[in-house]
Amino acid sequence: MTGPGRRSSTFTRLLRHGFTDASAAERLLDGAELSPVRNDPVLLEALGRTADPDLALHGLVRLLEAQPGASARRELLDTVIAAKPLRDRLLGVLGASAALADHLARHPRDWEALVTYEPRDLHPGVEEFERGLAEADDPVSLRVAYRRCLLSIAARDVCGTIDLAETAAELADLATATLRAALALARAAASDDAALCRVAVIAMGKCGGHELNYVSDVDVIFVGEAADGADEGKALRAATKLAAHMMRICSETTVEGSIWPVDANLRPEGRNGPLVRTLSSHLAYYQRWAKTWEFQALLKARPVAGDLELGAEYVTAVAPLVWQAAERENFVPDVQKMRRRVVENIPVAEVERELKLGPGGLRDVEFAVQLLQLVHGRADASLRSGTTLDALQALAAGGYVGRTDAVQLDAAYRFLRSMEHRIQLYRLRRTHLVPVVEGDQRRLGRSLGLRTDPVAELNREWKRHAAVVRRLHEKLFYRPLLDAVAQLPSGEVRLSTQAARERLVALGYADPAAALRHLEALASGVTRKAAIQRTLLPVLLGWFADSADPDAGLLNFRKVSDALGKTPWYLRLLRDEGAAAENLARVLSAGRLAPDLLMRAPEAVALLGDGDAGGLAPRGRAHLEQEILSAVGRADSAVQGVTAARGVRRRELFRTAAADIVASYGTEAQPVEADQGALVDLVGGAVSDITAATLSGTLRAVVRDGWGDTLPTRFAIIGMGRFGGHELGYGSDADVLFVHEPREGVDEHEAGRAANAVVSEMRRLLQVPSADPPLLVDADLRPEGKSGPLVRTLKSYEAYYRRWSLGWESQALLRAEPVAGDEDLGRRFVSLIDPLRYPRAGLGDDAVREIRRLKARMEAERMPRGADPKLHTKLGPGGLSDVEWTVQLLQLRYGAEEAGLRTTRTRGALAAARACGLLSQEDAATLDEAWVLATRVRNAVMLVRGRAGDTFPSDPRELAAVGRYLGYGPGHVGDMLDDYRRTGRRARGVVDSLFYGA
Repeated sequence: MTGPGRRSSTFTRLLRHGFTDASAAERLLDGAELSPVRNDPVLLEALGRTADPDLALHGLVRLLEAQPGASARRELLDTVIAAKPLRDRLLGVLGASAALADHLARHPRDWEALVTYEPRDLHPGVEEFERGLAEADDPVSLRVAYRRCLLSIAARDVCGTIDLAETAAELADLATATLRAALALARAAASDDAALCRVAVIAMGKCGGHELNYVSDVDVIFVGEAADGADEGKALRAATKLAAHMMRICSETTVEGSIWPVDANLRPEGRNGPLVRTLSSHLAYYQRWAKTWEFQALLKARPVAGDLELGAEYVTAVAPLVWQAAERENFVPDVQKMRRRVVENIPVAEVERELKLGPGGLRDVEFAVQLLQLVHGRADASLRSGTTLDALQALAAGGYVGRTDAVQLDAAYRFLRSMEHRIQLYRLRRTHLVPVVEGDQRRLGRSLGLRTDPVAELNREWKRHAAVVRRLHEKLFYRPLLDAVAQLPSGEVRLSTQAARERLVALGYADPAAALRHLEALASGVTRKAAIQRTLLPVLLGWFADSADPDAGLLNFRKVSDALGKTPWYLRLLRDEGAAAENLARVLSAGRLAPDLLMRAPEAVALLGDGDAGGLAPRGRAHLEQEILSAVGRADSAVQGVTAARGVRRRELFRTAAADIVASYGTEAQPVEADQGALVDLVGGAVSDITAATLSGTLRAVVRDGWGDTLPTRFAIIGMGRFGGHELGYGSDADVLFVHEPREGVDEHEAGRAANAVVSEMRRLLQVPSADPPLLVDADLRPEGKSGPLVRTLKSYEAYYRRWSLGWESQALLRAEPVAGDEDLGRRFVSLIDPLRYPRAGLGDDAVREIRRLKARMEAERMPRGADPKLHTKLGPGGLSDVEWTVQLLQLRYGAEEAGLRTTRTRGALAAARACGLLSQEDAATLDEAWVLATRVRNAVMLVRGRAGDTFPSDPRELAAVGRYLGYGPGHVGDMLDDYRRTGRRARGVVDSLFYGA
């Protein structure tokens, strides 16, 4: 017996063998299940060699407990002690995977699958896995058989019998066998359908590349053809049923869980396209409509199940299209842009832990290799492997990648993929995030052979390999030679002088070689066009360099010039109208939104001049409505009318963005606008007017198309939120309410159906994918929210607000303003809601407390996880919510008494509150400054990134671009963030006093 305060020798040995909870392990070893072998050193040493000895011991005890009887337990223990191969495999799996331990506990005889150790068991292929799945006759038994096969792969993996590439290949082979088994089950369940068609399953992604993860979506494409004598339409319907059933067999959750999702979204048209197409239909799509990324995806296409002859025909047919993809215009920029988009979509809180998608992650290696394959594989068939590591080796052998670089990338990729495998193996869950819990990191490190200090060694090796990938990815992926090889015939690429490179670097260009190519394309030759470009470019380069992203400015300028270079007015505009060239340079290098709007219709460049066609001053609502309604009147259908309206909206969004950028950056002819509030008002008013005019035109188009000149009911659209407040940003949805009133003699149900039809068609047409940005119409602020009817009559609104209206609805109605439709109905709606939003008796104490409670709850619940609250423009301290709720509380309390407060505009109401003494001039200025700054940041984020956001970007170049827009020069990003926090902190102090009464 161990004396008080002293540890037993077993406890000490357990710690020495890597157990972290030695007390629990000691109890398990002393239990009845392990009593025959508790003192056997072989067992303890074997447990100590696993990734997680505690987990392995616990799993072993559970497996023993699950055995059907004492003889079975004895058989298992005897085999574990006597047979080293089984011992290492079984305990290795139990120490690495809690999920497979669960499987063994449910199916206690499956450990026997690890006993055999014949040569064919060392490297099984599809045939062996098919035999392992052969007895499965339903989805549940297929899952059990799949896990049994997976158990054998995991055992070979954790014991080092197979390396990463072999593990990934075996997982892909097991997936192939599983898809075949699932398709066989689907065929058996619908033999009539099976007789009508031929179906081929084409593996894509990692399965197609023979490099699958433990847990991953299995990407597929289906090809179908009619069987001999069958009708093609019926055959495709039958094939679609079989394919869908096969997907469900693999994906649906049963008592044995699921296998993995089968994802067919890489097919033509994605999830909007038919699940199964004929071979000719596939080819027609790829030849006419496919995007660059779709050819990149086809690199890994491989027939795996169903009619393999048809699958082979498919791969043979699409192969020439894949290897011609690099000849497409903007091929390299398209691939680069896709990679950047992937990184940008990672939640900020996860970027540093993302093994797959983050900077220096697996996707960087895969994208770089695929880009090089597509560029050079046109002429070199040896590069056409779907497997990343094989392709990398072939690139090195062909001299397309330096051998040292290839060796380093190979090692980094293997390490990062091994991390990913072991992370997924633990719970058999699809994840690419490195765990943050120390125990999980310890198990992960030990599973990779890092035993001295697993956590520290793991993080050190991970960061080292990620840094290698980042460095080599930049070198390979953005290598200047790629654009030249992809876009110019061999032998026509001229090298530039070193002096020119140094000049571009000095100007701030990150990729001087690409810049030189653009310059060469723009200025080469003896044409008049080239001569004018040579005159303009030296000045333009300086303007581009005065931005956060000069490379983008030059690239965008080349794109615009390519689109408009042959038009007689374009270069004349830039040469002869002084403001146009500088305005264009500022707009093209300030971010993504304005260039994107411009590229959709490059002729909008004319707006940047100071001639008759130019002018960046926003047009008023009446002017815009007149133009849009005239265009709608000339259209032959609602679709054409709304397309015209959206085209005007796109042009006017570009005009507004350009005016905002030019005023924020300043030009030689126009200094920086000192009044930041004026810029906010300009953007908010212009975008709101554009939106209102677009809705008016869309309403007219839909009504005319469906009902002629008169709708059976009067119809009005009420702007809400920022829309009603004339404060829309570039990325804002249009918050609205819809109200109607049946015309005299019209049945109310008929009127309601007509109103609902109008709303449905308007929303659809405004979001139809096209060259113009969609306008999202959001009616969630309506009575009863999403649960309530989309459209109500004026009487219905009156009845609801009289009986059921809640405090938050009165607050929301403070921003309500008619924006389109029947003007008289809109005025009567306003008359209806005025007593609600400006209550004659003000607000009682209970109502004030409820508003404060709602505000506090919103801050607590809606702040995105991982976001820095102090930098959140909407919910952070001194953000938009703080200022707006404070102003709205004053409006609710005093709006009936003070006419100036009866406005939908935040800044207007704030100024009125100051004028009538409800807050001091200093407090009003503090709140106004904070609201303007938060709004400017949101506008900047949209301009720079091309998508809305409530926080500052994490990307350094994007962050610098936001700073430049806000007036901070290079190297002053830290000052910008400090100033924002300081402004928010001061405003929050005012909010605490005025809103919370602190």
